[in-house]
Amino acid sequence: MLVFEYVWMFLLLPLPLLAWALLPAYRDEQRSVRVPFFEETAAAAGLKPARGAVILKRSLVQKFAGPLIWVLMVAAMARPQWVEDPVEKIQSARDLMLAIDLSGSMEARDFTDRNGERVDRLTAVKEVVGEFIEKRTGDRIGLIVFGAGAYPQAPFTLDHESCRLLLEQAGIGMAGPQTAIGDAIGLAIKQFEKSEVEERVLILLTDGNDTASKMPLDRAADIARQKGIVIHTIGIGDPEAGGENQVDLAALERISEVTGGRSFRGEDREGLAGIYATLDEMTPQNYERQVWPPKRPLYYWPLGGAMGVLLLFYLGMIGATLLRRRNGGTAQRAGEAAR
Repeated sequence: MLVFEYVWMFLLLPLPLLAWALLPAYRDEQRSVRVPFFEETAAAAGLKPARGAVILKRSLVQKFAGPLIWVLMVAAMARPQWVEDPVEKIQSARDLMLAIDLSGSMEARDFTDRNGERVDRLTAVKEVVGEFIEKRTGDRIGLIVFGAGAYPQAPFTLDHESCRLLLEQAGIGMAGPQTAIGDAIGLAIKQFEKSEVEERVLILLTDGNDTASKMPLDRAADIARQKGIVIHTIGIGDPEAGGENQVDLAALERISEVTGGRSFRGEDREGLAGIYATLDEMTPQNYERQVWPPKRPLYYWPLGGAMGVLLLFYLGMIGATLLRRRNGGTAQRAGEAAR
């Protein structure tokens, strides 16, 4: 609909009438020549002189153009706007970072997919995490992958489809064969530094122990706690395995305990899906909804109309003046020819 931002501007509409009623008429003094026997001379010429000032009469065009220009100018100053349908914007109030282990041990085929077929651990993780991302419509989600090093795969975004696509493109070993959990937490801390929300959650999934980090786990967890980052850890490896393939559940529990999160153990796809369902309930979607109607300014229409009427008025005056001069010159030449 059409609205005016400054409706009170229409109080100025009667201003010209008040000026006309209260202010004296404009007077223009001109030089004159005294003529002896003025009245006799005028009578001989058949003229009847008038005393006092002469107020020029306005033409019909002037009576119409002046008020129209004033009304259009006041309408432009009132800032007309066209209010369109309301637009809804969802602003995330939580940033959620997912850290996924891509070390060589993730290729162990001890998980099953949704069809019951035997698959490697990373394929099962992608299915479960992809479904988790799909549910989190109100949160900004980021993605970190780590192996021998930690790398940002997706920045915090509400474009969850792109985040899922980048997760699907992650491959085993692309970040190195080892496991750098501490470095993954350190990278997540850096990513959260640009975050402006209060709720910051990191969900870290790994199937091994920390064998390649430059930052110690305890130090990384303490910094995360100081930054207000809650870390939930998920261990899906075999705690009875040897070497790098042995998941350090005790270390993961310490990380979660220090930061106020929870630690989980996932032995199969169903258990992993249950873990993410629990996390979904623990961290319900938190977002702010803003609704506002877009406004399109229209002041240039009445302003342009006023300028157009004014231009046409002056063009008409110029044309009338030229026409009078032309007709006067023609009459003068006709008189001279008659004499």
